[in-house]
Amino acid sequence: MGIMIAYFDCFAGISGDMILGALIHLGVPLDFIEENIRNMPLEAFRLEVSPAVRMNISGQQVKVVVDDIDEQSRDYQDIRLLIDNSSLPDTVKGSSLKIFGRLAEVEASIHNRPKEHVHFHELGGVDAMVDIVGSALGVEWLGISKIFASEIPMGKGFVTCRHGRLPVPVPATLALLDGVPVYGTGISQELVTPTGAAILTSLCRDFGPMPKMLIRQTGYGVGSRDLKEMPNLLRVVLGEPDFVCEADCVTVVETNIDDMNPEIFGFVMERLYEDGALDVVFIPVFMKKSRPGTMVQVICKETDRENVVHRILSETTATGVRHYRAERSKLPRKVKEANTSFGKVRVKEISGPTGRVSVAPEYEDCKRIALEKNIPLKVVYESIVKETS
Repeated sequence: MGIMIAYFDCFAGISGDMILGALIHLGVPLDFIEENIRNMPLEAFRLEVSPAVRMNISGQQVKVVVDDIDEQSRDYQDIRLLIDNSSLPDTVKGSSLKIFGRLAEVEASIHNRPKEHVHFHELGGVDAMVDIVGSALGVEWLGISKIFASEIPMGKGFVTCRHGRLPVPVPATLALLDGVPVYGTGISQELVTPTGAAILTSLCRDFGPMPKMLIRQTGYGVGSRDLKEMPNLLRVVLGEPDFVCEADCVTVVETNIDDMNPEIFGFVMERLYEDGALDVVFIPVFMKKSRPGTMVQVICKETDRENVVHRILSETTATGVRHYRAERSKLPRKVKEANTSFGKVRVKEISGPTGRVSVAPEYEDCKRIALEKNIPLKVVYESIVKETS
């Protein structure tokens, strides 16, 4: 198989054990997960994996059994050192640290304490460590390069933890899902756990409909409870992207402006890119009474939409914006370092529909070389294209 992508269909929510179950159902060996985690070292656990059925759909149910019942909670600094000093693959270390880093930031904000000394309690236990590192290992073993996910369903009611009786979704889950499209279900259960939300939002590229793909496998992770309203399952669809084009979903944010100093537009564009914008364009338009104006159009990920909207409304004269979801098709591309007569330069390789690969040097690298060598930018650009094509 070639490049692999995964779509997390979270129709019944998501948790760490459901993610592990779905990945194991897709073929990740149990021994691979256990051996790597034990080598961290993390000894006081074992994984119980068994087939289970929810509304006639079968999958794998995972339970992390902790042998040391007196196990103490860990703070973020302890967890970071444990992962950093382990023999895990670098990609797995990076993913695991990213997940725990998000959890630490959220907990620090909620409890008003330094990030490094946040005690996770339930989230810092062995079971959560296994869920998080095990999920990163599973993604690595399957060779998944990109993860997409559906919109996230939310339950209601209350859940009891060490902090007391908390409303569902709990504060940590809500903070982790900031900027992610969610919807209410009316189900009186905790459908999304903080661990599940942290894993998904740390590894997922975008949220929305299933991308265009050639399906190769489907795995089901079984939740611990049996819901009356729906099968309590996480469905992970594994496949290959379209041969010619990659597909994803983006959010488009627009507004029309006819009463702002034009010098401000350039500054706003720079700030929008800092906010995560993928593209920003200014389009001349004619507005009411034939007044000339400018349409500001920003393409971004849904998770960055609120930042983009806030930037436009706070730094321009716009009094409102439009935003909508759009599907996007793009040619496969990858960035690599190329050896040129100017030294190492980052170039983008773009694969065309006929199999032809075109090369586009990174602008910032070309600009740096042009300034250092005191030569025209177009000369640098043309030379690199010729040397790397």
